[in-house]
Amino acid sequence: MQDRQIIVPDNMRLLSEQAGYAPAVKVGRTLYCAGQVGRTPGLSVIEDPEQQFFAAWENLRLVLAAGGCEFEDVVEMTTYHIELQRYMPLFRNVKDKVFPRSTCAWTCIGVSELAKPGLLVEIKCIAVHRESLLHR
Repeated sequence: MQDRQIIVPDNMRLLSEQAGYAPAVKVGRTLYCAGQVGRTPGLSVIEDPEQQFFAAWENLRLVLAAGGCEFEDVVEMTTYHIELQRYMPLFRNVKDKVFPRSTCAWTCIGVSELAKPGLLVEIKCIAVHRESLLHR
């Protein structure tokens, strides 16, 4: 049986306590990240779409880092979008500025709503720590 480690970055403790879930769970060298959204540490939704997208990526980066991973370690990603066609060009533009291109399997899904009104995207992923792969 592999050990499970609950990952909660310091700036997400309030979220974890209020929502009752872990931002990530690490099992062996694999990190399972819950969906990250564009909100402040105080849990306010960021209204500007571009800034919301940047914040979602930053929140994902923080979760990955707390689990010992980076964007380059992501092997699978699913993004959930409100008004997918309307916001995809802007989302992709932000993604291409912060996340390495063509490095993981990626599925985009259009949805009717997310956890809080005003959220436009949720980014969920699985990462495998690359350094661990080198020592096989």
